[in-house]
Amino acid sequence: MASVLLVEDDETIGRLLDDALRANRYRTIWCRSGGEALEAVSREAADLVILDLGLPDLDGVDVCRAVRQRLPGTVIVILTARDAEIDVVVGLEAGADDYLTKPIRLTELMARLRAHLRRGPAGASSAVHIVGELRVDGSARRAWLGEHELELRAKEFDLLARLAAEPATAISRTALMSDVWDDNWRGSTKTLDVHVAALRRKLEQAADLGGPKAPEIATLRGFGYRLEPPDRG
Repeated sequence: MASVLLVEDDETIGRLLDDALRANRYRTIWCRSGGEALEAVSREAADLVILDLGLPDLDGVDVCRAVRQRLPGTVIVILTARDAEIDVVVGLEAGADDYLTKPIRLTELMARLRAHLRRGPAGASSAVHIVGELRVDGSARRAWLGEHELELRAKEFDLLARLAAEPATAISRTALMSDVWDDNWRGSTKTLDVHVAALRRKLEQAADLGGPKAPEIATLRGFGYRLEPPDRG
């Protein structure tokens, strides 16, 4: 039984989500403030966190960063009324794996949660992909540029593995969202752009530390992305 940490201060919404989660056979811990949530994650790990940003004591973005630091392998789903694009970007950069806006249908939310949990480490490909000096090991869920190991969050690893599986091949945004996040993804794909930006930054940092040249994640405007092997010349 998967465990879910629900962080929601609205009593009506919280009760609705808590009941729905329990009806879908999740073990839930419902916290009504950021401080209570941080105390909860210090006591035990959760498989998934549903996090509202409008909390009475702490900013939800700060809570997201703290939870990500304490539980690096946990899926974090932000569920909030904040729908501005800048809020989406900030939330994802703080460590969230997904960003959903209220109101949302319970059936859609439960489908998204199942997709996140299904696409965890156990469901990932065990193949090893090598692109230039980049090596991505699906079985170990580890990636290296030369001798430097990349510190990747779960979805960052899944995205890099998907791109590395077909180097020099154009992969559409739709395919990446389906393969890495959810077969039935609807709405903004800003989460993909934020994760690509994070991967680029980490590859560049590894190269700057004296490692070999990193593959480039090329943007194909209006289509998607392509992982370009580094020039050999």
